Amino acid sequence: MAEKTIGILGGMGPEATLDLFGKIIANTPAARDQDHLRVVIDSNPQVPDRTAAIFKEGESPVPAMKAGIAALKRAGADFVVIPCVSAHFFLDELQREAGLPILSMFDVTAEHIRQHHAHIRTVAMLATTGTIKGGRFRAKLEQSGIATLTPEGPDQERVMAAIYAIKGAAGARDREAIGAEIRAIAGRLVRRGAQGVVAGCTEIPLVLQPGDLDVPVFDTLLLLARAAIAAAGKGLV
Repeated sequence: MAEKTIGILGGMGPEATLDLFGKIIANTPAARDQDHLRVVIDSNPQVPDRTAAIFKEGESPVPAMKAGIAALKRAGADFVVIPCVSAHFFLDELQREAGLPILSMFDVTAEHIRQHHAHIRTVAMLATTGTIKGGRFRAKLEQSGIATLTPEGPDQERVMAAIYAIKGAAGARDREAIGAEIRAIAGRLVRRGAQGVVAGCTEIPLVLQPGDLDVPVFDTLLLLARAAIAAAGKGLV
């Protein structure tokens, strides 16, 4: 079977896009350049803020995302991955009109936990307020019998501030300090009963890694990268 071309609809944010591409490269079995997969990337940081759109306080990102998917299709992509969890709120609308299949981070994450961590019944979700209030990631996990705990009040405000700080200029806020704060918030959710932590925003894996906590940390970007490699017809490292 011919290998397929991966299309990355990126820019939301740019560093998460780079992280996904890097994880695709790192997890592809390859001994030389020619063993890697073809990947085309449309990185458009001008896509309107997804959380604001979910709350109907800002412009819809869908037109810009549809234009990006069309560009990926013209460039030869066979399917699309989106390294932005909040953007998945609009996935059904995009999928109806995109003209290319889109791999869902929601599906990939739920399937991974179900297959490889079947004992887990409750996870912590560290995500944008849009993703949490939108409820679609939670609903997908619940379909797999997995309950979700989310940060309370001020802790959720700290998560949002951390996410936007990561998206901001390099050095604007120390990454070590951001990581320590995120770990502390995750620890409080673990003490509330979470058996694992879902990095429910693609900026979170930039400061929270598997092994940082005493419970599994589910890097949604890594899971998406591995699913993309498999969908493209390659095995995994």
